[in-house]
Amino acid sequence: MTLVPLEGGYSLNVERWGSGPPLVLLHGFTGSAMSWGPLAEMLAARFTLLAVDIVGHGDSGKPDDLDSYTIDRAARDAVSAMLAFGIRRSSWLGYSMGGRLALYVAATIPKAVDRLVLIGASPGLADPPEREARRDADEALADRIEQDGVPAFVDYWESLPLFESQQRLPTGMRLAIRRGRLANDASGLANSLRGMGTGAQPALHDQLAEIKAPSLLLAGAHDAKFAAIADEMADAMPNARAALVPGAGHAAHIEKAAYCARTITAFLEEGAREQRHGGSLGAGG
Repeated sequence: MTLVPLEGGYSLNVERWGSGPPLVLLHGFTGSAMSWGPLAEMLAARFTLLAVDIVGHGDSGKPDDLDSYTIDRAARDAVSAMLAFGIRRSSWLGYSMGGRLALYVAATIPKAVDRLVLIGASPGLADPPEREARRDADEALADRIEQDGVPAFVDYWESLPLFESQQRLPTGMRLAIRRGRLANDASGLANSLRGMGTGAQPALHDQLAEIKAPSLLLAGAHDAKFAAIADEMADAMPNARAALVPGAGHAAHIEKAAYCARTITAFLEEGAREQRHGGSLGAGG
């Protein structure tokens, strides 16, 4: 555990392990730096992993100031944390909320991103009324977390159809995921929803064409909504390709860790080959 102090008086926790080129990991909502499961163990054989506890999660700070939870602030804080490790440019891997954050970093701080891997991610909501409705729903859910507590919220969260495919995971793995969710703080989760929920973040659709970093957009084959979003993003981003993870739902990296590890490793090492050959091998899209 390394706590990186930031402006604002709070810190981000970063877990570091493995060896090789740097790869930043950004978890999903209710997750932490330690919630990547077997995928992290597999990737650590080829890369130096820097897994961040996003503000409000894990061992990172849970400030009262809502401005500390905006996606713009979270992006700048994540880049600042990498600079504290002496890393100015790296590959970034984000899942769900962490995928939205990684995409935001690529769009707004492109010099920090070598290659980008997203799992079950989106660029936000383009339609203003839809975005406002989602913001209102997230605010109501944030109030519910604070009023009812984390255990009741986790019961609700795990019952969502989005995570139905996780019921096929081994019992031990499901219990480990649940323990990680239960370890969260109610105010941290609530403020995360208010500050960087899908309704709160600026939509990135108009900026996708400007993201030049080679990008791999993964989605579970059973996660139809996010598979369609991945295809749409790949069409808009000049150096991106979308790919389905067979037999997986939203948390494809948990449900099919070995498949994701092979696919991600091949994509990231493709970049290393390009650098050695001094040109592009093509990113598709």
